[in-house]
Amino acid sequence: MTIGTRKTIGKGFALVVAFVGAVGLGAWIGPQIHRVTPVTDVSVANQAPQVTSANHPMPKDARRTSALPRDEKPRTRVESLSRTAPAATARSVPAVAPALHEVLKPVLNKGADMTIASRDFVDGEQFAAVAHAARNTEVPFMVLKHRVLDEGKSLEDAIREFKPQLNAVVEANRARAEAKSDIQALLG
Repeated sequence: MTIGTRKTIGKGFALVVAFVGAVGLGAWIGPQIHRVTPVTDVSVANQAPQVTSANHPMPKDARRTSALPRDEKPRTRVESLSRTAPAATARSVPAVAPALHEVLKPVLNKGADMTIASRDFVDGEQFAAVAHAARNTEVPFMVLKHRVLDEGKSLEDAIREFKPQLNAVVEANRARAEAKSDIQALLG
């Protein structure tokens, strides 16, 4: 084999490695670049879209203002939460209560940070219901939490999305019953 042939093979190999690296990098960062988040603030949804020059038309994905179906109006975070959880009452336990954290610690994965897990829930019962649903259905807790709190989905819809073979209504009702039992045990 001559020196010129070795250089050609070496350059070809380097080109293949560079191409594979570029494809891998694209696959790794692609989902973060093309992520479209739904509009949950009504004031943002009612704003007029930005006008671009005729020479530089706006990409189709950039014009999308919401990932909601056309017949559904955007909801504020408060409206989304009220759809999925009862309002806090005088006999409720806050999601950040240390006693509730002790009860739910065995329900969540070992080593879970209870402060992070309980953040943003309306009350302890909603937190406990999502925790029990995650354990019962084997759907990761943070995934259910994100779907229920950030995307405004009901617990049933969040379960159905990841475990369509399960009866989501039954599983959500089971989780809520377990959550009520936990809260009642704490309240006495």
